[in-house]
Order: sequence, then C-alpha cells, then structure tokens
Amino acid sequence: MTATDLGLPGLGGLAGVPTSDQPQKAKEYKSDQEVRWCPGCGDYVVLNAVQSFLPTLGLKRENIVFVSGIGCSSRFPYYMNTYGMHSIHGRAPAIATGLAVARPDLSVWVVTGDGDALSIGGNHLIHTLRRNVNLKILLFNNRIYGLTKGQYSPTSEAGKVTKSTPLGSLDHPFNPVSLALGAEATFVGRAIDSDRVGLTEVLRQAAEHRGSALVEIYQNCPIFNDGAFDVLKDADEASRRIIDVVDGQPITFGNGEFAVVREGFGLAVAKTSEVAPEEVVVHDASDLNLAFALSRLSTQDLRHTVTGVFRKTSRPTYDDGAREQVEQAKAAQKADLAALLRGKDTWTVLS
Repeated sequence: MTATDLGLPGLGGLAGVPTSDQPQKAKEYKSDQEVRWCPGCGDYVVLNAVQSFLPTLGLKRENIVFVSGIGCSSRFPYYMNTYGMHSIHGRAPAIATGLAVARPDLSVWVVTGDGDALSIGGNHLIHTLRRNVNLKILLFNNRIYGLTKGQYSPTSEAGKVTKSTPLGSLDHPFNPVSLALGAEATFVGRAIDSDRVGLTEVLRQAAEHRGSALVEIYQNCPIFNDGAFDVLKDADEASRRIIDVVDGQPITFGNGEFAVVREGFGLAVAKTSEVAPEEVVVHDASDLNLAFALSRLSTQDLRHTVTGVFRKTSRPTYDDGAREQVEQAKAAQKADLAALLRGKDTWTVLS
C-alpha cells in the first residue's frame, strides 16, 4: 500500500498517519517518568524541543513511535507519552524499519547517539538511509561515549584524550552528514541543541519529508566532554562560524559579512564585499553534490559549521515498495507458502 493508495499523496512523511481532532499541548507528550540525565546535559533541550514541536503536527499520540538503541540519548522513549521501544545497541534503525513497513499508519522516529549509530550500528544506519525507509533519525552527537563513562566515539576529534585513548585518539572521525549523503539519504539536516528555533525548523521539515530523514544534533555532554560546542554558542564566535543554509537563498553568514563561493570542485568562504553577487552560492537542497560540498566545508575544529537542511529530495520509499509487492503477490495468487517451500530450489534428503 503506497501513500497514493491511502489517498494522501501530498502529505509526505505524514501521509496515512491519523490526525487528532483536538488541539494538543506539549505537556501531553510528557510521560510520568522522571527525566534522569546529568544536570546541564543537552538532551534536556532536545527533549523539550521535540515535546513542544510534535503537537504542531496534529497527529494522534498513539500513532507516534520512538525507537532507541543504547546510550544516554536512548532513554528518550521513556520520557515521551507516545509508544516507544528501548531496543538493543545499534539496532534501532532495523527495528524501526520493520515498524515502518508493517504499519503505514505510524510516524516512526529513531533516537540514537554518535556511538550507538556510527559504531556498532553503522551498517544499519547506512542501509536504512540508502533504502529510503520512511522514518526520522535524530542523531545526538556529543563526540563522546557518555553512558559508558567517557571513551572516545566515532566522532571524537583526532588526538582526543579519553579513558580509552590516554595518549590521544588515532582515529579519523566520521562526519555524520557526509556519511548520510554518501548513502544517498533523501533528507539530511543539522542543528545545535541550544538553537531552539533552528532545531525546530529542521525537525518540522524532517517530519514532513517522505523517506529517511537524518538530523544530526550537536549536543553537549557536561560530564565527559563539556564545552565541545561552546565556540558555537558564543554570540560573536557563532556569527563567524555558523553557516545556516536555506533552500533557494544565497549562502551568507556573519550578518552578511561572509559568503560561500565555488572553489574548484568544492566550496570556500570569502568576504562578501570582495566577490560579485553572482559568485555567492545559492543553496539548492535537491543538489546532492552541493550538499556534500557543504558537509565538507564543516570542519572538525568548528571553524565553519553548516546548519539547516543540506539535502531534501524525493525518491520512492522502501516501505511503500514492500507493501506494493505484497499486494501484487496477493493479486497474482502467488502467496502460497507450501508451493514456495516445494519449489525447484529445494532438496530432498534421503536417509
């Protein structure tokens, strides 16, 4: 069964999900569980933003599901007054895929961290993205393992001294946005936990997108990696470092002082006063090459950090295709399990 079959072809990621007859408030999405993260954790901010944002979708809470893996971020389902599952390490995308395929009436969300998603769960993540399963993935990136007490993670910077790398990490870190774009994800965004407006806008667009949507969220761990993103939260520094992209708009930042321009096959930053207006790159979220170049413009030292929606494009979803195949098989009366088991590719073993 496809979105069109449901009679809602224009509603993207929300197609087929029942709506609520009554206006909702953020408090209705708060569970009765005590929120237990460390004081000052960025997870609190993200939780509050999600609880405040979801009512605007107008969906029934019983048709929203949060699936998590293992890690500090993965406590998320306990704190949401929706359905949810705290699953196993790295496997949340696989479980969420099953839900999305079997239940087109659900809005399925995955909450994961940089360790959970990019280490043991790396393969599940990239295949979910390439298949374009209709679910939303919130990747909390604090560049450290928090739950297991401060080991380096796949996004920790080279040279990072941690309990598991006392002489500094030798690993080259992942760029999660580049990774997602390399897997040809149809929606990729990035936000910062302290930027409530920017985070909410990216979440809104992700929810409305039909297909896999990955949102990387820079999130502070005050215990094991405190201040990892402080330079992006200082007003003066942020204006020179954060490049917020909007589809169809010229890419400028720093109150218009700086602009993104083409440089060879990549991108560079220049002073706006020193380039012609036509040299300033206009963001096109449907352009995969531009999205990838923007992801590479973001540096590990945060000298430049691109936020907003990098890519948003349309492609058939895995779950729509799977349901369509089931319907085709039923129509052709080929769903005969006994016939399949006795088919030409089976063997009879004689004792």
